[in-house]
Amino acid sequence: MDRDEAREIKLQLADFARDLAERAGTDATASAAGAPGEDTAAAQAVRAPTLALGLAPREGGGYGIAVRYRLGVPAARSIARRVASEAGPVVDVRRTGRIRPLARTGGTGPRPPVVTAQAAGETGRVRPLRPGVSIAHVDVTAGTLGAFVLVGEVLHALSNFHVLAGSPRAKVGDAVVQPGPADGGRAPADQVGTLAATVPLAPGRTATVDAAIALLDDPEVHLDYPVGRITSTAVALGGEVVGKIGRTTAVTAGRVTAIELDDVVVGYGEGLGALRFDDQIEVESTGTGPFSRGGDSGSLVYREDGVALGLLFAGSETGGENGTGLTYVNPIDTVLAALDARLAV
Repeated sequence: MDRDEAREIKLQLADFARDLAERAGTDATASAAGAPGEDTAAAQAVRAPTLALGLAPREGGGYGIAVRYRLGVPAARSIARRVASEAGPVVDVRRTGRIRPLARTGGTGPRPPVVTAQAAGETGRVRPLRPGVSIAHVDVTAGTLGAFVLVGEVLHALSNFHVLAGSPRAKVGDAVVQPGPADGGRAPADQVGTLAATVPLAPGRTATVDAAIALLDDPEVHLDYPVGRITSTAVALGGEVVGKIGRTTAVTAGRVTAIELDDVVVGYGEGLGALRFDDQIEVESTGTGPFSRGGDSGSLVYREDGVALGLLFAGSETGGENGTGLTYVNPIDTVLAALDARLAV
């Protein structure tokens, strides 16, 4: 079926799934309330028997319905089966692990020596700055510098809210360091800029992007990616072969397995709890390893022809064809519009 038909069926199935979830929700959320390490609100949001629904590209063209449910929530698995039965043969059902933002976890590391961009690994201290290197708010661990963007004619670094801000307590003007603190970055010695703008995230509010920008102290940067200079953006249609360069897993390849995914629940932990995202892109690895891991948050995801599709922000450690997890990506045009920015070229 074509995209419009798939969207209509997705809406109908969303209503059907919501009704099933409401019937099953009392038992699921009651059992989640005592989940160790999670506050009640977060546990309820993450463990409740809800589904993420989107469009899945089909071989030969057209779309089916992408149905995603979280591993370990029996009620969700049961609802997924009911929804799949209702949708018929045009359905792609997958289970995911718990989906989390992909900043690096853990503490700070020793301060690294300065090296050139050509000699550095993604966790090194790189001058001039380039896409794919470790970066973060001075009080965060480490994520990835995804792209350079212009606001007006002023150069900024683009990454995620949870990388460049970290929490609602962050303020415009806070120090941003490269590498991130987990990789030894300290202020003021490693400061490369200051937090300039965020797209706020808040409990109870459905989000579409996890994004922020930092005003750079030095406008001398390298703009090239492994595929060369990226100068344009596009809307993901599904099935694209994509790549990214990130702080943790460096250069990886994947394929877009779903678009327009709604109700993707991401567990942010203390401060924000579990947040829901609509209109997301899903990517699975096409290699033997994962497409992304913790620390890759903020990476720009691009087509093999060098066109930007999205900003990587979250993922699971299970799921996908090779079992190494699924990655979730904000549409890049939505990110840029929210920040009133454009790619620096």
